[in-house]
Amino acid sequence: MSKRALKKYLTDLSKEEIEEQILDLYQRFPVVKEYYDFVFNPKEDKLIQEAKIKISNEYFPLKRKKAKARRSVAQKYIKHFIKLGVATYLIADLMLYNLEIAQSFSGEKKVPDTFYVSMKNSFSEAVNFIAINGMLSDFKERIVKIYNTIENQEWYNIQEFSRVLDSIE
Repeated sequence: MSKRALKKYLTDLSKEEIEEQILDLYQRFPVVKEYYDFVFNPKEDKLIQEAKIKISNEYFPLKRKKAKARRSVAQKYIKHFIKLGVATYLIADLMLYNLEIAQSFSGEKKVPDTFYVSMKNSFSEAVNFIAINGMLSDFKERIVKIYNTIENQEWYNIQEFSRVLDSIE
């Protein structure tokens, strides 16, 4: 159904019928419930904190012995928070947190080359997101610190990280 057809359909319904449909959607689909719960009670800080705990658990698990170190876990939360409309400042903070915790992990463990490629992608997405949303001055210190850690840990693809930084200056 197109957006235009949906608008026409909705204009033909009474207020009570629209309310019934929205309540039905709320009960049937968890994403609709989550959306309305967020809209009417946006506990953004709590959501971000929960995401940070789960991301941290990817690298430093509490219940299992071996870390999974999956970038996809953080990406899932970031995309979800963007869809929900969480404050861009909090999303940027989460993006950088993901890089920082991954660097802590790589400082302690031997990681495969694919890890570095994945982190370059995360770094690029974070820096671009921060630049597009006009928050470079707020996060520049953390970005530089992340880059310095990359240098100190001697990541093999440091030139690619340099190019990302050069692209925003």
